Amino acid sequence: MRLKAKLLVVAAVPLLLSLALIAAAVMLQQRELARREHTLVEGGYVSARRAELRNYVQLAMSMVRPLVDSGRDDPATQAQAMRLFESLDYGDDGYFFVYDLHGKVLMHPRQHELVGQDLWDMHDPRGHATIQDLLARARAGGGYVDYMWRRPSTGQVAPKLGYVVEIPRWGWMVGTGLYRDDIDAATAQLDAQASSNIGATLLWIAAIACGGVALISLSALWLNLSEHRVADAKLQLLARQVVRFQEDERAHLARELHDGATQTMVSAKLLVESAVDQLEREHRAVPPSLGRALGGLKESLNEVRRISHRLRPAMLDELGLPAALELLGREAGDAGFAQVDVQVNGDAIALPDEVKTALFRVSQEALANVAKHAQAQQVRIELSFAADGVALRITDDGRGFESDQVQLDPRRGIGLRNMRERLASIGGRFDVRAAPGAGTVLEAKVPIDAVRRLGQPV
Repeated sequence: MRLKAKLLVVAAVPLLLSLALIAAAVMLQQRELARREHTLVEGGYVSARRAELRNYVQLAMSMVRPLVDSGRDDPATQAQAMRLFESLDYGDDGYFFVYDLHGKVLMHPRQHELVGQDLWDMHDPRGHATIQDLLARARAGGGYVDYMWRRPSTGQVAPKLGYVVEIPRWGWMVGTGLYRDDIDAATAQLDAQASSNIGATLLWIAAIACGGVALISLSALWLNLSEHRVADAKLQLLARQVVRFQEDERAHLARELHDGATQTMVSAKLLVESAVDQLEREHRAVPPSLGRALGGLKESLNEVRRISHRLRPAMLDELGLPAALELLGREAGDAGFAQVDVQVNGDAIALPDEVKTALFRVSQEALANVAKHAQAQQVRIELSFAADGVALRITDDGRGFESDQVQLDPRRGIGLRNMRERLASIGGRFDVRAAPGAGTVLEAKVPIDAVRRLGQPV
């Protein structure tokens, strides 16, 4: 694992662990709060329902109290009391019921089929003796009983909270009840809301974790890109320094040839010419070997001068790139391998040494390739100056080549790679378009920003 990846892991793992611990703590805390809220709400609902049931029963007893206290125990008086209880219903499932103290149903306004039945031994789905529990609570002075009973509106057995009292004079148990479904529904909704809140909190924490990891990753990416940019800048600077060193060495060799070997050969040529003149004045025969030596000296002197010029043409430094390209074109035309036309477009500007040297070397390499491979009849060199930079375009009508294959083959296209690297080292761009039988187009462009940057003093 690379160092950057390790640093990313070291930064991300503690963040994720911290957020995981925070998420666990928040989840536990919210669950505890939800449990407490559930208990409080359920207790509040139950307390309200208990008070409601007790008020219902007290209201009903206050209505039948005059009949009970009248001292009359005849069936007519009891029937009147039952009719009063039967009339006191509230809602679809709110009603009063009357049992005797032995478990016999005396009045049930919603389930008339139960009237007259003895339900003493009836048990609910939980196994509780429902009627016995109700009667026991009534005999104990009245109170609340939780039991299961069929809900009239749905026909389903549901939990119910009842409140019962005893009328000792008549041997009755009177009561009413409220089903707990609404309480359970309210608490279930509360639990669902609590679960939703917990889920939303965990999602927020997960989003924060993802955001943190993304931020760390973006920071690492930014650092990586910054390092790449710095490395690219250093590589470009190194390439420029290498090219500058090469050009300095070429200029040094050109000066040495001009000031050393050339001068020595010129002196030798002058001495031979002086000897020839002396022999001719004395009317003596000039040895053939002396003539051949003079011819060899002239050819060698011209070759040394051509080598010195190719190493570093003085015109490039003295008159600029356009003049150097025109001289290069004339020399190529004089060599006889193709007709070379040089055209300069736009208003020429002074170019930094690195820019004009790179473009000159590209032209030099392109003409060398044309001479060796292209078999071209016509070559055109266009140097264009514009507001966005300087561009060099070299076209020929030669046999062309497969540019993709040449660029992929490491044994071929070394000259093209050198051109591209030269342009890249100064912030320029180099493109090649070629096809078999369709000639070749080379384009080199240096943006104006690169020209200005290279023209600044270091």
